[in-house]
Amino acid sequence: MTSNASRIEYSEKYADEANEYRHVILPKDIAKNLPKSRLLSEEEWRRLGVQQSRGWQHYAIHRPEPHILLFRRPLGTDPQSGRVDPSLERQAREEYKNQFGLLRK
Repeated sequence: MTSNASRIEYSEKYADEANEYRHVILPKDIAKNLPKSRLLSEEEWRRLGVQQSRGWQHYAIHRPEPHILLFRRPLGTDPQSGRVDPSLERQAREEYKNQFGLLRK
């Protein structure tokens, strides 16, 4: 029997100037039990079998595809503690600026 966790799909991370994001695709048999009108707490999404480092927040419900959970966390979040580390935040913001040619002159 395949565990729920092994059937969950994870996107690559993507970012903007403030946050990093990822989406998680749940098998539809798991998703059918999701609450329809509220976001999940960390305890709830972990109980479903979602496995990711600390600091991620379920921030939106994608109504056309409710089996896709949308997550974000601030740039520079320490994956061990779930807290923003100022030096990691500076580094992440610089990497974002470099990647998109947004360097200050």
